[in-house]
Amino acid sequence: MSTTPTVFAAADLGATSGRVVLARVGRDTLDTSEVYRFANTPIRLPSGLHWDILALYCGVLDGLRDAGRAADLASIGIDSWALDYGLLDASGALLGNPFHYRDTRTDGVAERVRQDLPPQELYATTGLQHLPFNTVYQLAAASGTPQLDAAHTLLLIPDLLTHWLTGSIGAEVTNASTTGLFDARTGAWSTDVLDRLGVDASLLPPLRQPGDPAGTLLPHPASATGLPTGTPVTAVASHDTASAVAAVPLSGQTAAYISCGTWSLVGLELDTPVLTEASRAANFTNERGVDGTVRYLRNVMGLWLLSESQRHWAANDIPADLPALLTEAARAEPFAALIDPDAPEFRTPGDIPTRIADFCVRTGQRPPADPGAVVRCIMESLALAHRTTLRQAAALAGRNVDVVHLVGGGAHNELLCQLTADATGLPVLAGPTEATALGNVLIQARAQGLVGDLADMRRLVAETQQLRRIEPSRDAGRERAWSEAAARVGLE
Repeated sequence: MSTTPTVFAAADLGATSGRVVLARVGRDTLDTSEVYRFANTPIRLPSGLHWDILALYCGVLDGLRDAGRAADLASIGIDSWALDYGLLDASGALLGNPFHYRDTRTDGVAERVRQDLPPQELYATTGLQHLPFNTVYQLAAASGTPQLDAAHTLLLIPDLLTHWLTGSIGAEVTNASTTGLFDARTGAWSTDVLDRLGVDASLLPPLRQPGDPAGTLLPHPASATGLPTGTPVTAVASHDTASAVAAVPLSGQTAAYISCGTWSLVGLELDTPVLTEASRAANFTNERGVDGTVRYLRNVMGLWLLSESQRHWAANDIPADLPALLTEAARAEPFAALIDPDAPEFRTPGDIPTRIADFCVRTGQRPPADPGAVVRCIMESLALAHRTTLRQAAALAGRNVDVVHLVGGGAHNELLCQLTADATGLPVLAGPTEATALGNVLIQARAQGLVGDLADMRRLVAETQQLRRIEPSRDAGRERAWSEAAARVGLE
């Protein structure tokens, strides 16, 4: 293996912002730096809530231009959130801005779909957690629309951006596995599900594996970025959680992970999917990871509750500085108010603090009196959800868990890390915060022979990234206090 660091660019798109990260990778080197960040602001049109995909593409190009000015790039990789897609017509033109998964067009659609494909049968094939905005339900909501009727190709968000960079067509498997159209056992598109839902199989492109070449830069994006035509683009683990999990320095089969950002993705890495009825009833998902692994997890509404609260406060001239809010939250009364973070009223953008107050009134609790108390409520409620989900995952998969790796932006949040350790009764290893970008670039580096297998990738992460160990409180009443708190909101 080369000892000279090679430079890669990772375009990492989240639900509220995107960024381009530059990474230098060598046998004992793994350094990242953010070179460009841009807003990801959804647009509400008469047709519904949409992503501004053209602004996202421009942000990627601008970021790649800055990355190319800083270093010679060996490869580019793109990851993003899951579920959402763009439709191309037969000429390759985009048929409108992609819908946002929080758009209300999927309300009630799952109930219609179950008449043709009962949930038990759908889960037995796809192993996918029920979320009302899964791709399968988005397509059902679009059935019969002129846009879908004119569509020739469906591309998930990172595949769409890769297509614009390279002209190639493909569906990277870790993101494809989130759609509800993918067979969890065979690792292929499910012809049975597609047939029963009336989805034309030709709409879905061939599958790609993480590390597969996705093409090279076309002349136009090369000109826009100043990069050489022919710069390689690599299919990484394009679902951001799959990239994040690839970079979790898991310490063995007794380790669990929480990838904490807009969502908290809470679960285990397995060799085979868990497709039992008990798993379906508990709403766990089986999504593909790197090298055929299974990300057995459940989505928990994550720090989006906090960021959306901050957005509301800032819009109403209420101080919303995060460090100050967390300091106030740490001083606030414990367990004064709690919510179920996954309650339906918290799914859509808006005034989250008022919705929290309404939830508290409805459940016989005193609403939080100030922003610090609201943040305390959110942090403790997320920790409770982490606790419940980890314990269920371990029981359903037949695993013991003795440590929790918490990665992503949430690893910066000292309060959340400590509360998660206290709630679960397990040590939390916090970091790396840049897990998604690290997983993205490590797949690119592996494709060029710079690192070895998944274990070697994780070795490099463990040796080069700063990790913090947070122990649970030794308070004798800790477990009882968290159990009683969980029971208050049905999370026990």
